Amino acid sequence: MIRQNKKTAVLGLLQREGKAQSLSDLLIGLGPKYTERSVRRWLSQLVAEDLVEKTGQKRGTLYQAIQEKSSEEEASIGFSQRSMGAIDYVRQPIFQRQPVAYNEKWLESYHPNKTMYLTGAVKRDLRKAGKRSKNEEPAGTYARHIYNRLPIDLSYNSSRLEGNTYSLLDTKRLIIEGEGVKGKLDEEKVMILNHKEAIRYLVDQAGKIEVSQNAVCTLHYLLADGLVEAKYAGKVRDHGVRIGGSTYIPFENEKVLEKQLRRICDKAALIENPYEQSFFLLVHLSYLQAFIDVNKRTARLSSNIPLVQNNLVPLSFNDIEKDDYVCAVIAIYELNDVRPLQDLFVYSYLRTCRMYNATIEAMGFDKIRVMYREERRQIIRHIVTEELTGSLMEGYINSETKSLVEEEDRENFLEDVHEDLKELGPQRIAGLGITIEQLNNWLKKYR
Repeated sequence: MIRQNKKTAVLGLLQREGKAQSLSDLLIGLGPKYTERSVRRWLSQLVAEDLVEKTGQKRGTLYQAIQEKSSEEEASIGFSQRSMGAIDYVRQPIFQRQPVAYNEKWLESYHPNKTMYLTGAVKRDLRKAGKRSKNEEPAGTYARHIYNRLPIDLSYNSSRLEGNTYSLLDTKRLIIEGEGVKGKLDEEKVMILNHKEAIRYLVDQAGKIEVSQNAVCTLHYLLADGLVEAKYAGKVRDHGVRIGGSTYIPFENEKVLEKQLRRICDKAALIENPYEQSFFLLVHLSYLQAFIDVNKRTARLSSNIPLVQNNLVPLSFNDIEKDDYVCAVIAIYELNDVRPLQDLFVYSYLRTCRMYNATIEAMGFDKIRVMYREERRQIIRHIVTEELTGSLMEGYINSETKSLVEEEDRENFLEDVHEDLKELGPQRIAGLGITIEQLNNWLKKYR
């Protein structure tokens, strides 16, 4: 309770100041009972909870309390001004919009790694928010770390965008305990359980799965099983479909659909950036409408393939209003305009990253300690065995940190190393590869 009160005091100070504050300013304002490490941790939690905004880097980092938005501001938070022309168009009555057919030239005009739907700045922001482990870790490592939460979040939000009325709590109960809700349609229960199976497949096969027509069709089969005729689950449709609320007329020929689906997957497989690849799949699988039903769900799950493969935070599609999502997809159908869906993709992804940050904070999980456990132990082992202290020790720590740790993680890593050295004792040498005698010899010099 004391910690929570102190955390609240940090937020209160920021709210009273009304302008951005540095960490040093906050420590002065809070007084001597507040340690820098604790305040830094509370600020990270407040940022993850969307109560505080963080700007700048390193010594130039500033924190400012986020003011509550009006209901009108909240309602339009998903779309940027540049997207509103397309949104205004698709929100007109359907009879005022022109009928359009599938535009083959749009896909042809996209050249992997040359054409870009996402700007370089956007991709850097997404990676900064979504990176969770070092590149050499096996594909799917991070998704497995959060697997107790991922199927619930993604199943709930993807189903919600299809009109499913299960609440988040109901979804959690169904996925964990297998208990449906009385009075709900059986179709809603099947939709959620199918998401669970598709997500399990995606995570289990992360090291093997490739962006391919086979992977997309497999995800469709798992998502559509029991919801469409058995002969259509996982297979391209053999007749035409119409899109409710849109003037868009998709391809009807089965062979043409097969060919175009293969083209989409082949192009996607060539895209090097995982976020561009993810968004490309979301756009073009939604647009093609290759299957008799469950197309948008398949696109959403397929867009997570590159994120799971690269140990990035998966996209859960949380905090997106169903009407906004529908309008953004219709803008693709009728205008080939990706900007509204891009706005929702970026907004929701950053929200998803913050959500998982907050979850990890609540669990007491220290990402930097876990990510660099071996590097930290390696440094401490060398310091103890070589009996380094003083400036020699600090010089070694700084040199190794620069070579082993990514720049944005170094400050926290250094704190962890110094904290472990300060607390090092006989009970804390497990896994370090040092003996009690070596520890005692070093402690005599260190202290």
